[in-house]
Amino acid sequence: MTPPSDRPVHLPRLSDAERDRVLAVLREGVAAGKLSQDTFLRRMDLVLSARRADELKPLTADLESEGRLSRRLFGAVGKVSAFSLRLRTAWQVERLPKLLLPQPGPIPLSIGRDPGNGLRLAHDTVSRRHAVLTCEHGLWVLRDLGSTNGTTVNGRRVTTTTVVAEGDQVSFGRMSFRIAAH
Repeated sequence: MTPPSDRPVHLPRLSDAERDRVLAVLREGVAAGKLSQDTFLRRMDLVLSARRADELKPLTADLESEGRLSRRLFGAVGKVSAFSLRLRTAWQVERLPKLLLPQPGPIPLSIGRDPGNGLRLAHDTVSRRHAVLTCEHGLWVLRDLGSTNGTTVNGRRVTTTTVVAEGDQVSFGRMSFRIAAH
């Protein structure tokens, strides 16, 4: 009988699942900017040529700073944070004052700080002649008149003209409204 020290030791073969797990960690490392593309490719070659599990551990040791529990916790916090942001946005949207669309007619609605405008907005961020709202072929068109602080529709800056509809959020400088029909 051969003594135990003389017997060859057979370590279990690496499974594809183990290789895939390590490759996933390496991909996440590249995506997070923790690894360069060259380092990723070198380590990927080492993963694919590895014969034992102990050869894989050093390849991800610098990337696996967070445990499974930490990743779940941070993921949950991220989801709660995103929900609270959506909730705050929804709350603000409902609290916006309404901008009632006028009856369609040949005269456009001028918007600005000047008293001669059809809609006077006495706020420092609103230009004297800020924007014009007209009804063209059944559509309401908002045109910025080169205002200093800009006009936005649903968060996007209007540089020339854009079509607006009921429910859209419009801002003239820092004054925001929700478009509403009669």
